[in-house]
Amino acid sequence: MSTHEVDELPLAGEPVADGFHGWSPQLREEFRHNAFNGQVGRTLLSETERVRVWEIRLAPGERVPAHRHVLDYFWTAVTGGRSRQHTGDGTTREVEYGPGETRHFSFRPGQYLLHDLENVGPTTLIFTTVEFKDSDNAPLSLGS
Repeated sequence: MSTHEVDELPLAGEPVADGFHGWSPQLREEFRHNAFNGQVGRTLLSETERVRVWEIRLAPGERVPAHRHVLDYFWTAVTGGRSRQHTGDGTTREVEYGPGETRHFSFRPGQYLLHDLENVGPTTLIFTTVEFKDSDNAPLSLGS
């Protein structure tokens, strides 16, 4: 893992593969292309000088492409379900969520988390994510 990536964050789920095992060439290219993609959700519900509030709503089989977290944030699972996540260090995780489950993340200067999110369960997954724009790192552009 890069020294700038968040290596001590309590990422959800247990790794099921590492070393980019099972990653297609298209997935690797997506991660390269989206290495600085600041759109961490599907729908930006609200933005102020202090926060960005996102919704992620994924039907079974849908996914959010690779994106980069640099701001302190938290997510809450509105619904329960199951996902697969690839992270920029080559790890693949499978994660189970319960309704109301919440995780908080903080980033020191230069730290980030690069990952995607795919719904691999039979029900729609819905998350609310709140980013704090007054974090140690500057907000990324949403245009990438």
